[in-house]
Amino acid sequence: MNLHEYQGKEILSSFGVRIQRGIVASTPAEAVAAAKKLTEETGTGWHVIKAQIHAGGRGKGGGVKLAKNIADVERISGEILGMMLITPQTPAEGKLVNQVLIAEDVYYPGDSKPEEFYISVLLNRATGKNMIMYSTEGGMDIETVAEETPHLIFTEEIDPLLGIMPFQARKIAFNLGLSGTAFKEMTQFVTALYTAYIKSDSSMFEINPVLKTSDDKIMAVDAKVSLDENALYRHKDYEAMRDLREENPIEVEAKAAGLNYVKLDGNVGCMVNGAGLAMGTMDLIKESGGEPANFLDVGGTADAQRVETAFGIILKDPNVKAILVNIFGGIVRCDRVAQGVVDAYKNMGDKITVPIICRLQGTNAKEAKELIDNSGMKIISATEFQEAADKVQEVLSA
Repeated sequence: MNLHEYQGKEILSSFGVRIQRGIVASTPAEAVAAAKKLTEETGTGWHVIKAQIHAGGRGKGGGVKLAKNIADVERISGEILGMMLITPQTPAEGKLVNQVLIAEDVYYPGDSKPEEFYISVLLNRATGKNMIMYSTEGGMDIETVAEETPHLIFTEEIDPLLGIMPFQARKIAFNLGLSGTAFKEMTQFVTALYTAYIKSDSSMFEINPVLKTSDDKIMAVDAKVSLDENALYRHKDYEAMRDLREENPIEVEAKAAGLNYVKLDGNVGCMVNGAGLAMGTMDLIKESGGEPANFLDVGGTADAQRVETAFGIILKDPNVKAILVNIFGGIVRCDRVAQGVVDAYKNMGDKITVPIICRLQGTNAKEAKELIDNSGMKIISATEFQEAADKVQEVLSA
């Protein structure tokens, strides 16, 4: 589950990570009130207006701007709120900005020059250990840094049983070229950041940039946080942070129906049971000359209501030109699935406007094929994988 910047910063702050303070607002009037309150609390004279969407690269798209007075706060907030913000990480049409974060200016003058760093915490699946990735090149796309100057990216692997050790935090601060107060601050920052990552059950923390201020404080100026959805039952307060406006509405509907659905960009919808079979089905669609339009796992049951719901969700994608149903009858018998497909087809009537290829294999597969073939419905049955692939190819080229 992805979070907005302000929500990620709330979690960081609760674990002792120093953050750039800010107040979220939904209207220009709220933004002005937030700016005045922030000035009272922090003494900041300038304010940074940040669009709150689930995507990076907001500054490049015009979603992060500096306000030097209250009039600027009102004007800039009005410009950003309601805009369709387009960044390298948004869909082509962009994302609607519903909120802005009014943040304090932390690039104030002082005894030393401010410096920006990149720090993220995530799981290294190859080693089974957590990993802190960091670089002196903060404020830039880490992909660009990796491509052009890979020697400037460092990693520190952490045994999840031991946690981050003091020498590791010091090593990170040293590699970032820090000394004195800033060195001490960075060791505390990294230790608190790793603690936040573990105790919040996150799958990723990305702070870009981490700022060394002109008076040697270390703080998170941004926060990109993804939580492990499987652990949300332990964090009801985090679960309440979910912003459904930022998620694909079809995926939200599927989740509410208990279906595992991910929209893709292809033309063949697929309905399967089991994630492994779903991956194989998508490969099958590719080999047949099509492109998968979705990943949809109906799970261990496939009665008429569940199949009808799945069909309805798949058909909401206008790019779908055919649907491939590929079910292995282990837990659920194939003939029951076939009856569910037939009943769903009857119930939906004219709503089904594309060909359906149905491959059922496993328990009672023969009876299932006979049931579909004798149903009188426009459902194309198949038994073998290659047979299903050939029939997908036929309907796409028709």
